[in-house]
Amino acid sequence: MLSRNKVMMFISGFNHLQLREWAAGVLVLLLAFVLVFSSRTYRLNSDSAIQAPPATVLLIDERIQLDELISLLEESGISFDADELRWASGIVGLRNFSTGRYEFDGGISYPEFLNKLAMGLQDPMTLRIPPGADKERLKERIASQMQFEADDLAAAMSDTSILNRYGIEAHELYGRIIGDSYEVYWTTSPERLVNRLLSEFERRIMESYADRMDELGLSADEVTTLASIIEWEAKYDDEKPAISGLYWNRLDSRWRLQADPTVNYAKGTRSRLVYADYRIDHPYNTYRIHGLPPGPITNPSYSSLRAALYPEDHDYMFMVARPDGYHAFSRTYAEHRRKSREWTDWLREQRMKQAEMEREEAARQGAAAD
Repeated sequence: MLSRNKVMMFISGFNHLQLREWAAGVLVLLLAFVLVFSSRTYRLNSDSAIQAPPATVLLIDERIQLDELISLLEESGISFDADELRWASGIVGLRNFSTGRYEFDGGISYPEFLNKLAMGLQDPMTLRIPPGADKERLKERIASQMQFEADDLAAAMSDTSILNRYGIEAHELYGRIIGDSYEVYWTTSPERLVNRLLSEFERRIMESYADRMDELGLSADEVTTLASIIEWEAKYDDEKPAISGLYWNRLDSRWRLQADPTVNYAKGTRSRLVYADYRIDHPYNTYRIHGLPPGPITNPSYSSLRAALYPEDHDYMFMVARPDGYHAFSRTYAEHRRKSREWTDWLREQRMKQAEMEREEAARQGAAAD
């Protein structure tokens, strides 16, 4: 029979073996937990958790939840793991995301990505307003870059509370939208944008050139009206002061401006004019009225506004277009008629060349068909 001591040694050895096995099992579980936790923590905070192509823009038109965000991301070309994003969203407690325009470039962690969208930390954008646009095209061009619609902008542009704040009429506002680039937020309301554009005009023109306008005896509306005509007439900025000087000479001499852009405005389209167009009975047709038309015909650029305020000093009274896009200036009508004939001869030659090219192309197409 086994002695008592031997039995106790056997039991002690057995318990010690169990303890070592249990400890080993706990250690394995703990190590597995640490590895899983470390892996998840790494994935959560990894700067490559979400990968966006360069200059990716994400537009959220209204407040959305996680599933809608995932659908939007799948359409955007952004690389991500939907299951991981759901897990990360639960960890950080963010499941609702704000309206806005968000830019991404390369990798970003889940918390940074989710927090940016949840807090509405959108990125500013460059709003490009083209100078020389007609009113409808201007509103459509602006609205196409913003969250609001063109009709919403039209309503804001005729909002009397805004107009009264700046002491202007609706027709004056158009000429105060300086064609330029502006840093704004995509979600900016049309009312705030109109206020921003008018305040820019106040700062850049009304405040900067108040003394110059007093010296010339011009109102802001007269400046924008003359600048708008220069905008449509000039193709190149460096010629604008010369064109302005010609218009000033005509105004000072009490001649009609006879500016073709005002006839285009009266017609409602910018196209080549014929003799009948100059006889249009319209308050903006400067071939029939004296002085400036009732208001601006387009939104001028800053260079056109400055040219209106600082015209070139010369004694030219006439101008006609040249093939290179500039103008030929003249002091006398006889000189002007000669240069005008040169222009019309060039146009006739171009039309003949175009017609010949079209005939040759038609002949080639006919031969190929045979």
